Amino acid sequence: MFDGESVPWCKDAYWLKDRPKFTLDPLLHAGAYYVQEAGSMFLDQVLRQYVFTPVCMLDLCAAPGGKSTLARAALPEGSLLISNEPDCRRANILMENMQKQGHHDVYVTNNYAKDFQASKIMLDVILTDVPCSGEGLFRRDEGAIKEWSVQNVRKCAELQRSIVEEIWHCLRPGGLLIYSTCTFNLQEDEENVRWIMEELGADILPVETRKEWNITGSLLGSFDAPVYRFIPGITRSEGLFMCVLRKHGESQSCHRPVEKQLKRLRILYDGVPKGERKGKDIIPSHAEALLAPSYIGGMDNAYPCVELSREDALRYLHREAIVLSDDTPKGYVAVTYNGLKLGFVKNLGNRANNLYPKEWAIRNLN
Repeated sequence: MFDGESVPWCKDAYWLKDRPKFTLDPLLHAGAYYVQEAGSMFLDQVLRQYVFTPVCMLDLCAAPGGKSTLARAALPEGSLLISNEPDCRRANILMENMQKQGHHDVYVTNNYAKDFQASKIMLDVILTDVPCSGEGLFRRDEGAIKEWSVQNVRKCAELQRSIVEEIWHCLRPGGLLIYSTCTFNLQEDEENVRWIMEELGADILPVETRKEWNITGSLLGSFDAPVYRFIPGITRSEGLFMCVLRKHGESQSCHRPVEKQLKRLRILYDGVPKGERKGKDIIPSHAEALLAPSYIGGMDNAYPCVELSREDALRYLHREAIVLSDDTPKGYVAVTYNGLKLGFVKNLGNRANNLYPKEWAIRNLN
């Protein structure tokens, strides 16, 4: 699909020589790939090293969805991923990106750590990509520089501890906590990791790396546990700090959350597309078109498929009317590009009503 250099710590990831206009690529909207920063992809290396059997995993602060899409691709089949975002607005962006990936074993939720604690849900793997002071963004975001202060560093470090402490109760004994930030200071990184180990009870685990990747370890001389720091100009990435901790206690087998626990959470999407009834008609959910396998002949064959040219695919994603051939069956039709489903239209014969979600539409085709 792309001509680029492989990212060595992530399967099927590439650095591109040039940055195309991703918004004008129908394959992005079909969920064929996701664009994210290379350092964040180190999560793939972690999961493939330590997770071999189906698990229940939570991505606690997931929006816009980069690490969640990566986790879903790396997790063994049969795993359940709960992709969560506490902020309502960002949670809707997360839901869009996760639905486009088309995997049925994904829940998208809008909750705080304390809500998961109250639900009594138990999880095998928890990713806490916690809010931070953003020092790793300085090179490309002037706003991050203006917002930085010593006071904000302290505030972030305290918030991170409170988040981890609340969600810690949901991690099974022997479960994995992946702690990450996009900042570099010791308070939010090593000192918080030490606090987790000593106060909550965890051992830190090594992740396999290679010297030529130029991933830096701890900046604290007295901290000899394995942590991984991606520094712009040294590592080929933007800023990232990550470490893997195993909770003390005997490891327990995975059990999918029971319905009673899940009902206590605010669920935006449960991986099962639901059509909308309108009179005698049932309008299929857009997510149904995207649900994997999304190639022609896959999914459920409940709807006929029509392949679009790139120009027509972009017009469809712009929510313009498109013209189908005369032999196209009337009713709901899935439109595809390069064999991947983009969504639905309702073919009335003389015209086809565009059913692409308004909030997802491309605003500018120039």
